[in-house]
Amino acid sequence: MDIYKPLVALLAIVNPIGVVPFFIHFTQTFTKEQRQHTIRVSAFSAFVVIAVSAVAGLKVIEFFSITLPSFQVGGGTLLLISSLQMLNAQPAEARQTDVSEGSSKVDAGASIAVVPLTIPLLTGPATISTMVIYAEKTRHWWELAVLVGYGVVVGLVTYAVFSASGRIARVLGQTGINIMTRLMGLILAALAVELLADGLVKLFPVLATHLSN
Repeated sequence: MDIYKPLVALLAIVNPIGVVPFFIHFTQTFTKEQRQHTIRVSAFSAFVVIAVSAVAGLKVIEFFSITLPSFQVGGGTLLLISSLQMLNAQPAEARQTDVSEGSSKVDAGASIAVVPLTIPLLTGPATISTMVIYAEKTRHWWELAVLVGYGVVVGLVTYAVFSASGRIARVLGQTGINIMTRLMGLILAALAVELLADGLVKLFPVLATHLSN
């Protein structure tokens, strides 16, 4: 397993900078203490989703009798769809109902740190699929530990970006954030195609013969 690819994929999918406008929108009526609490919970929740996906994701798909190549093709397709959304300057895990759901939760006084900030804006199906696919490629316990460690890295990056959200929004502006999101989308598209190709070759070995020729 290329030990750096999972981290690149995770940072491209999670893309905290692309979620900054949503974070600012959802927390604009919060006090400083409430905003800091939201940042801590979001960062920790992102780590938990990534770590659990790496450690237990394979067990879940085995429980449902899903083959890894099939899951890899499905996950690669999902990543490709996410990358296309990002190339249109939308967060990888965004949904049409995110803003209204987040607003209603704030109005109800509930924390929006987990939903919708962490799930689905930061992490979601694409993130989980990526961790399961790379977890299957691990051959040693330390490689799995590295994947969990990448969850820590993503959590720390999320914490740093959200803490500096005001400055980032002022410096980059909406145009700069859109450019960053599109750049992450381009990287993610390349990784998605690679995962798709690998999964298709495993499902249809005859493709490997044609590709080698």
